[in-house]
Amino acid sequence: MSVSPLAWGMWRMTGEVAAAATLVHAALDAGITLFDTADIYGFDAPEGFGGAEAILGAVLAADKGLRGRIVLATKGGITPPVPYDSSADYLAAACDASLRRLHTDVIDLYQIHRRDFLTHPQEVAAALTRLVEAGKVRTVGVSNHSPAELGALQRFLNLPIVSTQPEFSPLRVAPLYDGTLDQAMAANVAVLAWSPLGGGRLTDATHPAGALLAEQGAAYGVDAVAAALSWIMVHPARIIPIVGSQNAGRIRAATDAFKVEWTRERWYAVMQAGSGERLP
Repeated sequence: MSVSPLAWGMWRMTGEVAAAATLVHAALDAGITLFDTADIYGFDAPEGFGGAEAILGAVLAADKGLRGRIVLATKGGITPPVPYDSSADYLAAACDASLRRLHTDVIDLYQIHRRDFLTHPQEVAAALTRLVEAGKVRTVGVSNHSPAELGALQRFLNLPIVSTQPEFSPLRVAPLYDGTLDQAMAANVAVLAWSPLGGGRLTDATHPAGALLAEQGAAYGVDAVAAALSWIMVHPARIIPIVGSQNAGRIRAATDAFKVEWTRERWYAVMQAGSGERLP
């Protein structure tokens, strides 16, 4: 399953279906084919739990041709106020609910959103296997899992974990050190980076890393957002940043990231400015 080098995320999707359709088309116009959502998205918005999936599902239901143009990824396992449940019964029900909300027969990538410490990975693996065998899910992945947690789940799976989704940006460089990216490269696991702009802080020119990104972007005629996305993408793990904007123009502009080039000196300068620590 091939995907675009950028993804579009819907953790802030809310509002009218017509507006959401505009954003979907903006992403497709930009060449973005990987759409990432989750059942929890919308929980803290008027739409409530499942809201973002329901909005996207309404867009897909209104235009039957869209579904075949996207790689549809969603997640399950966060269950406020519990807060996590990856038991076999829960995942089976959660996946069915996601399928109904998304108006689709199959989810291309189904991810365990966060680790449920009270469910053995063997049970999680069995549940995911049944979803794939039933034709409800094509591939499986994890989100917010440590390398050890991913490895434990893979130990009991006879099908590959194809993706991992950590938070990663110049402000959150832990995946460079904790083995997440090394494991992904060794096992050919795709890396989807959430919050690639550090919650918007990297667009602040008064932040040391933001200033360097703005400067780097300006050298190629683009903004700090494009530079921040390209900073992530240049890593040899071929990381896919998840663009979280709900603005059509900004979604289209994300492809400006392809214009930016990096020297090692500049890349490491941003890393150090973002982490606030000098490398030895």
